[in-house]
Amino acid sequence: MPAADQTLRILAFLSHQRGPVAAQTIATQLSIPRSSVYHLLAAMAAHGFVVHLESDRRWGLGTAAFELAGGYARQQPLARLGRPIVAQLADRAGESAHLAVMTGRDVLYIVEERAPRRPALVTDVGVRLPAHLTATGRAMLAALPREQVRALYPDAAAFTARTGRGPQRPGDLRELLRETRRTGVATEDGEVTAGFRSVAVAVLDHAGWPAAAVAVTWQDDPDARAADADPAASARIGELSTLASAAAAELARRIGGH
Repeated sequence: MPAADQTLRILAFLSHQRGPVAAQTIATQLSIPRSSVYHLLAAMAAHGFVVHLESDRRWGLGTAAFELAGGYARQQPLARLGRPIVAQLADRAGESAHLAVMTGRDVLYIVEERAPRRPALVTDVGVRLPAHLTATGRAMLAALPREQVRALYPDAAAFTARTGRGPQRPGDLRELLRETRRTGVATEDGEVTAGFRSVAVAVLDHAGWPAAAVAVTWQDDPDARAADADPAASARIGELSTLASAAAAELARRIGGH
C-alpha cells in the first residue's frame, strides 16, 4: 500500500524536524511526487495529524499526532522509565512530583509521586489539565516551535481558566513562554489550584521535541505570599528548579534524547 507507506514516512519525517517545513522540502527529502505529498498532507490535516501554517506555507504535526504520543506514553514505556526518576525527585525535594505529556492543548499526567504529609493534588495519573495553566504544559509549549504554539492557541477562545489567573490571550502566553525559554524552567503560581505553586522542566527527545515534562508542586506559605521577594522562598524555588532539571535530564538520557 504505497499511500500508507508514504503517509507514515511523512509523519516520521515531520517528527524529526525542529519546526514546520514546506511541502516541497518533504517531497524532495522523501523522493515523493509533490502532487502526492499535497494530497496526503490534505488527508492528514482533515484528521488532525498535521496542520497547515498558511502564512508560512509550511506543514507541522497536528494535535492528533500528540494524541499518538500520549497513547504511547499510556502504554507504559515512558511511565515505566520515568516512575523511579519522579519518585527520587519527590524524595529529594520533600514535595510531590509528577510527569506529564502533551495531548492537544492539554497535559496528561502519567506518573504521580506524593510526598509524605503533603496535601493531595489534582494532578493524579490520568488527569488532564489545560497546558497553558500548568508548569508542565508551559515547559513543553516553550520547547515547541513558535508556529506550532500559534496553531494550538490562535485566539482568546483557546484559553480557559480555573482560578481566574493565568494567560487569557496569545500575547500573555507568548510572554510566559519567552521567560521559560530564557530560564529553562516553567513556573505556575495558583493557576491550577489556589495556594499551590509548581516548577517544571521539559524532557527533550532525540529531535529536541518535548516528549514530556517533570514537575514539583508544593503548597505556598500564606505568611510569605510575596515569595519572589523572600530570599528563603526564592532559594527554595531555585533548589526545586535544579532538582527538576536534573530529573528531566536523566529521563531524557534514558529515552535517548538530549
